[in-house]
Amino acid sequence: MKVSGFTFVKDAVKFSFPVVESIRSMLPICDEVIVNIGMPDTDGTVDLIEKGVKSKKVKIIKTDWDPFFKVKGRILAQQTNIALYKCTGDWCLYLQADEVLHEDDHRKLLHSMRENLHNKNVEGLLFDYIHFFGSFKTYVRSYHWYKREIRIIRNHLGITSWRSAQSFRVDGRKINVKQSPGRIFHYGWVRSPEAMIAKKQYHDSLHHGNKVYAEEKEKYDLFFEFVNQIDPFMIGKYKGSHPKVMTPRIKKWKYIFDKRKSAHKTTFRDIRYRISDVLADLTGIRLGEYKNFKIIK
Repeated sequence: MKVSGFTFVKDAVKFSFPVVESIRSMLPICDEVIVNIGMPDTDGTVDLIEKGVKSKKVKIIKTDWDPFFKVKGRILAQQTNIALYKCTGDWCLYLQADEVLHEDDHRKLLHSMRENLHNKNVEGLLFDYIHFFGSFKTYVRSYHWYKREIRIIRNHLGITSWRSAQSFRVDGRKINVKQSPGRIFHYGWVRSPEAMIAKKQYHDSLHHGNKVYAEEKEKYDLFFEFVNQIDPFMIGKYKGSHPKVMTPRIKKWKYIFDKRKSAHKTTFRDIRYRISDVLADLTGIRLGEYKNFKIIK
């Protein structure tokens, strides 16, 4: 069995992506890791990865980003697919640049891939998500922030990245998956306020076009306080361990996040989410959960 890892990133330094940690977290279970770096490289992303990840398994490719291909995040799927097409393994493990694997899951993931290698009905494996928000000690406990997503796919089936690169499909249909024992530690909302503002602005431009820069600059200048961006009811205290590769970054963290200082105005949607989250905790039923996959036994 051969396992390929793949990812893509642009402006990792500017937007403070933990991409080095992400790549290092998948190396122990991958035979190769394809890293697609968006060009032009104006902030030293290539140098960051070459110095931070010294492994013969890593294969860096460089791709020019089309500055006009900014609608519904499709450039993200395009760049994901470029890396995916270079993969040669039986299974392909995908991590976005702010997603990290825990070393405790490595052996279990390898077992799951071996166990399903010859079961062609299994086209992918599903991972549970932990979305950290504001700090490394707080996370979003609501299932309305997607709780599961596909992060391992079978190669050579024509499976491709779907829409804004959150998930995968084949010929437009949802793929058949099994639940894996893996967890994705998602750190996309744990950045300095300055990096978060810049990243949020750029990310929105990928979905809505360059007009965001000109028309909504004031919105982004005022974007943080972090604490005002989410219903504080959704925030829980994280009591588990983090992947070891994240230890140096966590030790450098100096920002304070306190949900008690939130000025967030509760909306009808917030109330609806609160009720459904409580029901999910009591019954295990997640009403309206987004599922871009088909779970099989």
